[in-house]
Amino acid sequence: MIEVQHLYKSFGAVEVLRDINAKFAKGKVSQIIGKSGSGKSVLAKCIIGLYKPTKGKVLYDGKSFHDMDKDEQRLLRQEIGMLFQSNALFDSLTVLENVLFPLRMFATMSEKEMRERAHFCLKRVKIENSDKKFPAEISGGMQKRVGIARAIAMNPKYLFVDEPNSGLDPQTSIVIDELIREITDEYNTTTVVITHDMNSVMGIADEIFFINDKQLMWQGTREQLLKSDNAALNEFIFAGSLMREVRKTIT
Repeated sequence: MIEVQHLYKSFGAVEVLRDINAKFAKGKVSQIIGKSGSGKSVLAKCIIGLYKPTKGKVLYDGKSFHDMDKDEQRLLRQEIGMLFQSNALFDSLTVLENVLFPLRMFATMSEKEMRERAHFCLKRVKIENSDKKFPAEISGGMQKRVGIARAIAMNPKYLFVDEPNSGLDPQTSIVIDELIREITDEYNTTTVVITHDMNSVMGIADEIFFINDKQLMWQGTREQLLKSDNAALNEFIFAGSLMREVRKTIT
């Protein structure tokens, strides 16, 4: 489990996050939603240690990340898998080599074992036949799958995903969402997803966290979200015509 306690984050005189308290449970898909610029990505970067909170703590299974020494932080980061919005694949490396990259950086395996692990991860996301191709030679959806394969290569306890459906068509988005759901269940990971895609939220989220005006304004389940009377949340989620029609069917 990951727990955020009274977290504040400012950049100079500009406050971005104020008194955030949240728990992200093991084996669950937790999705952080909010408008562009609301601070959700800053929160995620504070959680994974890319930013240091101005105040507050981030606890991994009860231990404060920012109270750890550098060696402890390095070991913890090896337990964190990340899928970036831009995929962050290395253009000069093949699909297989991209998945091998974290293994070669951190794993204590033989080359044969690392390759077996990389092939297993590619097979898990159903892209094993493209292992010799370069990222530019495959589609955006396939690149996302490679990113997921690389994220799970080290068998992480914690999985962070930033806007996984950005730039993807609806059908491919569903496939990526299903992979995130399946991997969370299979590996029992603590999965945190940053998204503004309400179809994804309604499809796979176990717990939803709404960031608005620097604060965690609402949290709850999918069922609770559809019945919420929080004005800012409703303005955000029911802005689209499809979601407005969903609202009508339950009220």
